[in-house]
Amino acid sequence: MSTADENGKMRPGGPNWFWGPVSGLGFAVMLASVSIDQAHKWWMLLIYDIQSRGRVSILPFLDLIYAHNTGISYGLLSGTGPLILIGFSLVLIVIMGLWLAQNDTKLVATGLGLIMGGALGNVIDRITMGGVADFIQLHAFGFYWYVFNIADVLIFVGVACLLYDVLIVSRKTAVKPS
Repeated sequence: MSTADENGKMRPGGPNWFWGPVSGLGFAVMLASVSIDQAHKWWMLLIYDIQSRGRVSILPFLDLIYAHNTGISYGLLSGTGPLILIGFSLVLIVIMGLWLAQNDTKLVATGLGLIMGGALGNVIDRITMGGVADFIQLHAFGFYWYVFNIADVLIFVGVACLLYDVLIVSRKTAVKPS
């Protein structure tokens, strides 16, 4: 089997399902993301000792507080065993890795790397602590949002990158005359 390269020349071998032109970037972003997330959690739990401090007010709308979440966002699926959530997360990380290998844009690679890194950070928590360690809580006018962590922020930013690519970048190239 042969495939054409970017110049239209045929080369031996088929498509590589496991590594693509921007896979290195995506996996570097994933490793940086999981490292930042885990370093923050280590510092909050072992150095700052947030568990013994209770609620710590940082800004009028931001508190630090420890929450042990055995579910997913908003505590959903908290009755589900950790192995199911770990397995589901790992399957999604593998699927995103395959998506990354088929991709050729840096924005999508960065977005996928952020999502995979955030998800892997939470998987590490589930394996080592039986649940996810959350610390950050936003609030205003007596309304308190759920408690989240750096991994959740990374996942949110990664999804925003993917949405931007789909809704803005891809649309611009789709209507661009050749």
